[in-house]
Amino acid sequence: MTSYCGAPPHPYDWIGRWNFDPVLLVVLAVAAAVAMRSPHPRLALASVAVLAVAFVSPLCALTVALFSVRAVHHVLLVAAAAPLAALAFPGRGSRHLGIAFLISTATLWAWHLPSLYDRALGDTAVYWLMQLSLLGTASWFWRELFAAPPVTASMASILAMAQMGMLGALLTFARTPLYASHAASTLPWGLEQVADQQLAGLVMWVPGVVPYALATALIARRVWIRAAGTA
Repeated sequence: MTSYCGAPPHPYDWIGRWNFDPVLLVVLAVAAAVAMRSPHPRLALASVAVLAVAFVSPLCALTVALFSVRAVHHVLLVAAAAPLAALAFPGRGSRHLGIAFLISTATLWAWHLPSLYDRALGDTAVYWLMQLSLLGTASWFWRELFAAPPVTASMASILAMAQMGMLGALLTFARTPLYASHAASTLPWGLEQVADQQLAGLVMWVPGVVPYALATALIARRVWIRAAGTA
């Protein structure tokens, strides 16, 4: 089966590999219309824009060739589009932060199991199940986190940062190729599969944890401002 984003591109043709799937474009247009009606339309539109970059731009095709770009793609979903959507549609209270953390973490880790990952790249239905489950569970987690009390939110953010870093570390230090889907797709780019895999781990280990660190810092700043105001 062919991946939803097509065949793996080569260095000489990837820039022209835009994805103009009409169904996808309609869904993004509807999402943009909904975003305009959100309490914070700029944040909502920014979330839709991130999704457009992930699925319409040549990044989509690059994810088929390079697992490291797939890592960027996943980070965009769970640590950029998801928190922006959560901020655009804020929750009134946090009742299930722990459950949301566990489910979103389990979902992220599950889709990095070689069997599930390879199946997603070869089956369009499974591919979209992967994308929607990652985005949906991450949005739920961020929405719960932003509505939680400061101490609880800080702990959850630190735990989320830790699990992202742990997954990245496991990929970085793996000494054997894990994903059959990328067995030959990295070679035209001058990368051995293990090197590409290690680069993916570094993406998740370093830039992947930045949004969680920023969230932790933002929460701490709010607590400090409140404390200063009551002093």
